[in-house]
Amino acid sequence: MHAFCMNMKTKIVVYALLASWMLVGCAAYEKKNQSGAAVELNGQYIYRSTLDSLTLGLSPEDSMRVAQQYISQWAKDVLVYDKAQAHKQQGIEMMVANYRRSLYVQAYEQSLIEKRMPKTIMDSTIVQIYQQMPDRFRLDESIMKGILVVVPNDAPNIDKLRKWLEEQEMDNIEKYAYQNAQGYELFDDKWLTTSDMIRRIPIEHAELETRLKTKNRIEVADSLRTYILEVTEKCLKGEQMPLDYARPEIEQVVLSARQVEFLQKERERLYNEAIQEKKIIFF
Repeated sequence: MHAFCMNMKTKIVVYALLASWMLVGCAAYEKKNQSGAAVELNGQYIYRSTLDSLTLGLSPEDSMRVAQQYISQWAKDVLVYDKAQAHKQQGIEMMVANYRRSLYVQAYEQSLIEKRMPKTIMDSTIVQIYQQMPDRFRLDESIMKGILVVVPNDAPNIDKLRKWLEEQEMDNIEKYAYQNAQGYELFDDKWLTTSDMIRRIPIEHAELETRLKTKNRIEVADSLRTYILEVTEKCLKGEQMPLDYARPEIEQVVLSARQVEFLQKERERLYNEAIQEKKIIFF
């Protein structure tokens, strides 16, 4: 058995023979160090539980290699940081202090927003913004509602399926899909973008956009399957979004503006309160 150690200018204290611990267990190690620390460097520690988690299931040789690499990298990080600390620069200390303060402020203000800022938005407000800002809510790509059926190329009665899709005979479509389809999706209650659709059917984005301009039936096939997309409702790229599609974005616009106003009022309140209580001293 040999002790694992690192000869550096700053002493690394290894509380036990790491090699022995990795090879034959940690019973003797635990007797000497009940705190669970395996390595110390300048008041920083690596704990045995950390090394255990890193080497779980590895062979003794691999465990030793992984532990040594981890300890070496950790020690280098600690030493560089300590060296940097010894050569502190006032500008960096100010940046750290400002960042610390901003974290506290951000956490406090976020708590205020969650607990005290109203989240309800009236429908009339949403409609008003939608009507007043039509260019803000233009589609970057087309969107659609409809039905997608994916069937094997040799599936029976595909022509009947096409007819049922055109006439929206849902009972027949669902029965056919249950018996023959490899994929079936009814999305008449939600909008899918062309980007969503090209992840479902083998077609290029530009080609899909072009077909949607003139067709409500998009049909493509590969070597195994036929993909039939029946579009029941669509809005094309460049058109104004439907209100229900734009609603989440409008709500975010309203809440963002409300948040700014809410926090400004809260800061003003704290300032006036501090003046009234003579916490702010003017010289």
